[in-house]
Amino acid sequence: MAGASTPAIRTLTQAKVAHRVHAYKHDPRADSYGTEAVDALAGELGVTAAQVFKTLVLELANGSLAVAVLPVPNTLSLKAAAAALGVSKAAMADKVKAERTTGYVLGGISPLGQRKPLPTVVDESALSWDRILCSAGRRGLEIELAPADLIRLTSAVTATVRTV
Repeated sequence: MAGASTPAIRTLTQAKVAHRVHAYKHDPRADSYGTEAVDALAGELGVTAAQVFKTLVLELANGSLAVAVLPVPNTLSLKAAAAALGVSKAAMADKVKAERTTGYVLGGISPLGQRKPLPTVVDESALSWDRILCSAGRRGLEIELAPADLIRLTSAVTATVRTV
């Protein structure tokens, strides 16, 4: 998509990582930003819902924030995410704190190009795909890339953090 630039897209461009940007019309009434992305793009791009990943910001037991990236259809296991990130407990972060720390708005939080890069765990199911989609840093904008590139650029650990 010409003209679209976010910190996430600039991060990929500067790192010379192959990626594609996909835009769709965001509906402000959407209940689930992830489901909206799946509905808008999965059929058009020939990907399954399990290849579209959501980015959730967590508050860890020590008070710091972290990110969990997992398939849209799945629910996050806070216990598994905490264990993967080396802490005893995790909870969903406060919306304002998540937005202020990442520099993105809820529904557009990307694991890439955050104002303050956060420790990241990517669900290991990402590794079973040659390409996945995640937020490009704006509602209605997704990045398609190889999961290995996402993991490398975010210095992420991988673990099963979804409930199965």
